[in-house]
Amino acid sequence: MANFLISLRGNLNDVNMADDKMKNKAENKKTEKNKATAHKPDDNNMDVKEQKANNTDGKEDVEAEENNQAVEGAEEDKVGALEEKIEQLSDKHLRLQAEFDNFKRRTLREKTELLKSAGEAVLISILPVIDDFERAIQSLKDVPEDDAGKKGTLLIYSKFREFLKQNNVKEIEALNLDFDVDYHEAITKIPVSDEKLKGKVVDVVQKGYLLNDKVIRYAKVVVGE
Repeated sequence: MANFLISLRGNLNDVNMADDKMKNKAENKKTEKNKATAHKPDDNNMDVKEQKANNTDGKEDVEAEENNQAVEGAEEDKVGALEEKIEQLSDKHLRLQAEFDNFKRRTLREKTELLKSAGEAVLISILPVIDDFERAIQSLKDVPEDDAGKKGTLLIYSKFREFLKQNNVKEIEALNLDFDVDYHEAITKIPVSDEKLKGKVVDVVQKGYLLNDKVIRYAKVVVGE
């Protein structure tokens, strides 16, 4: 009997231990399930996070677009300023080029005129000598042509005339021509019987001369009226 009771008690203990194990196992499963549930992401939270992320991305895109537009606007302003500067420089270059061309033409013209009029003062100073030779020749008109003095005077006179010709100095035509204030200087007027001589040069007191078509001495004349 005693052995039966001891055996029964042992069996009860085994049942209790099995029951405790089952309980512990169930509790462990419940705990694991709770942990899994706690760690499982919430769909609503995920949607909110995704929406926030999308909003952030959209805001960044807008800011990036605004920055791009600002950069493009700044670049356009810079290009416009450079184009205006280039236009100003081009206009300045054209003006300077035109001024330089005018300067070259003016300098060339002045140089040409200087070359043409080179030694003008010297040539003018020779003219009274020519006048003296012509008066001397006039006084020698009754001297024989084979006279040595007359020949010498004529030779020197011809050389002076040739010198003037080589330097583009020529005599102004006046006698029996219409009086021209651009070439003639009237020192007096005299009455004339011939109507054709009125307003014309009837006598030349002093010859006039041109240097390269420029008057270097006006012809002093007597005009008929």
